[in-house]
Amino acid sequence: QVELVQSGGGSVQTGGSLGLSCVVSGRTFSSSTVAWFRQAPGKERRFVAGYRGAHRSTHYTDSVKGRFAISRDNAKNMVYLQMNSLKPEDTAVYFCASSRSSLIISQLTRDEAYDSWGQGTQVTDSS
Repeated sequence: QVELVQSGGGSVQTGGSLGLSCVVSGRTFSSSTVAWFRQAPGKERRFVAGYRGAHRSTHYTDSVKGRFAISRDNAKNMVYLQMNSLKPEDTAVYFCASSRSSLIISQLTRDEAYDSWGQGTQVTDSS
């Protein structure tokens, strides 16, 4: 059984920084895809950042480019999201997600492409 356990997050003032981590068990990272999604109050869950292991490539939604960074530590089976210059619109519950398959770019933003999800972590910008 594949399990994802998240940690980190919290609350900071606008312009501050927060980090998230996610430990993936029951699956090797080789050729896999990991991603971060977020769900704001009253909104649908949306893609934030993704890492395609088979291509060693990162991808971001436009609103976080230049501010957020996704990375992986294969030795620890962990994926990270560093969030800088936080804005009020970043406030949401953040979820890590995993897919065994090597996703093409057009599939990254679709939550149905991922078969395992973390429990969610609150991130709040105190504007």
